[in-house]
This record gives sequence, C-alpha cells and structure tokens, in this order.
Amino acid sequence: MGDTARPAGGQGGWYVDDRCTNCDVARQLAPGLIGEADGRSRVLRQPRDEAETRLLAAAAYACHVRSIRPATGRLDPALDPFPLALDDSVWLCGHNSTHTAAANSYLLSRPSGNVMVDTPRWSEALAERYEALGPVTEVLLTHRDHAAHGRRWADRFGARLWIHEGDLDAAPDADRVLRGTEPVEVADGVVAHPLPGHTEGSVLYLADERYCFSGDSLYWSRTTEDIEVAESVTWYSIEELAASLARSAPRLRFEWLLPGHGDRKRLPAPEAARRLAELTDRVRALKPRPVDFTAVRW
Repeated sequence: MGDTARPAGGQGGWYVDDRCTNCDVARQLAPGLIGEADGRSRVLRQPRDEAETRLLAAAAYACHVRSIRPATGRLDPALDPFPLALDDSVWLCGHNSTHTAAANSYLLSRPSGNVMVDTPRWSEALAERYEALGPVTEVLLTHRDHAAHGRRWADRFGARLWIHEGDLDAAPDADRVLRGTEPVEVADGVVAHPLPGHTEGSVLYLADERYCFSGDSLYWSRTTEDIEVAESVTWYSIEELAASLARSAPRLRFEWLLPGHGDRKRLPAPEAARRLAELTDRVRALKPRPVDFTAVRW
C-alpha cells in the first residue's frame, strides 16, 4: 500500500493510496474531505467529528479499489453504511466494482418486488443485506460497461436480468431483452427508455416520474452545476445520443437524477425538465471526439 498520495501533514490520518483511479465516487460521498489533485483523489483534511469520519468510511466502502484508508490501513466494518438510504424508496448500494468501471448502483423499493439498477461487486454477505430490504425481482442493466455481475446477482435473487439488444453481447443470457427505442414498462411503475449514444444499448430507467436511473447517459456535474453528458467518453455516437435526447427528453419527468458515474442530484421536476431541454440543445451541437477520460467535467 503506497503512501505517495497521503495529504501533506496527514501523518497518522486518513489517506488515499496509489491505487486510486480518479473515478470520482469518493468525492461524491465525502465532499470537502476528499478532493482532486494531479488526476487523483486526495484527502483535503482529516475528519473533525464522528459524522465526518462516517463520510470518509462511506467513501472508502464505495471505492472500487479500496484506496481510501484510515491510519491503521484497516477499515472498520461497523462503519460500512451500505446500502445507504437516499430517501424512503431508493438505496445507494456502494461497494462499487472494478468490473463495472466503478459504477454506482441502486436498489429501488417496489411493493411487487424490489429492483436493482446495475450492480455492486459480488458478495454473498452483501446479497443478504439487500435481500433483507425485501425480495428483488428485477436486475436492470443500463448498458454493457455495467453488466459484469448482472447474471450472478439475478440468479442469487431469483430475479429477471434485463439489457437492451444493442449491448446484448455483454449479457447474452439475459432473461429479458429490450428492443428498439420505444419506452417499455419493466416493473410496476418503472419504464425503460432506450437511449443509444454512450453505447448502442444504453438505457435510462424512470420510476414513478420521480427517479431517473441514467446509467452513463446523463449525470450531475459539480463543475458546471448542471445536467451533462460525458461527451468525452461516448463509445457509440454523440450524434445518436443527441437524437435519443431529442426523442426522449420530452417524456422524462423526474426529481432525482441517479447516474452510474457523476454526481447525484435532487431537483424540482420542472427545473429538471428545463435543464434537460437545455442539455438536449447543447448536445445537438456537439461533434465526435476521441475518448478522453481526463476530460470529464465531474
């Protein structure tokens, strides 16, 4: 475990080791405590109280490479907050996986059976935690980059695994395959909106006109303080993403933006709709560019 990323004057405190991949997850969970420098996360200052210690622990247990550590180098299992309630119906799963590009995943409560959107790293102990919140009947994949553990989680829960045909080769044994570009109801109050662009088979899932699980199609940028697309990490087509937004944005009404990468944000529904319409106009003007992870505006 390297010490090269310890903050200045941080002897004896929390630190970020040299495995950090700058995925931004830790900075989402511990703002003000973890920041970015030289293309990597770093501890800005040590926690001042128990609440701040718990924020750092949440960041540590979400980190896909476990690069955030206390002085002892060992995380306290009692400080693992996941699944972490975002409100009365949605939990952040945490325990992000190196095999899903460090993506965030979520658990949505449904009277007819809970829904997991993308997946955390595989662990039987974690499965028991999520199952304690109620039976899981659907595992919804937003796109190919987040598909790695889908089958295993679905089999463990006895759930149906969903993916779009455009990314079917990433989960060829899926139980349900979304086709075309029209919205499809996949669970009680949950509608899949195919949104090709980031990948050919990218899908956005909308629940109760309240929650938008956007995968890697949309996210909240702290830099621009707005809804953005990761234009510098578009694997399929920025032109197709522009067309997808033009087609789908008028149908999307939500209060919570819950992406795989980038920050989460809660907004009044009319403001979210306005920002999404403005984003649609901006994306229409974008041109293809080489993939560049360093250019993402977190």
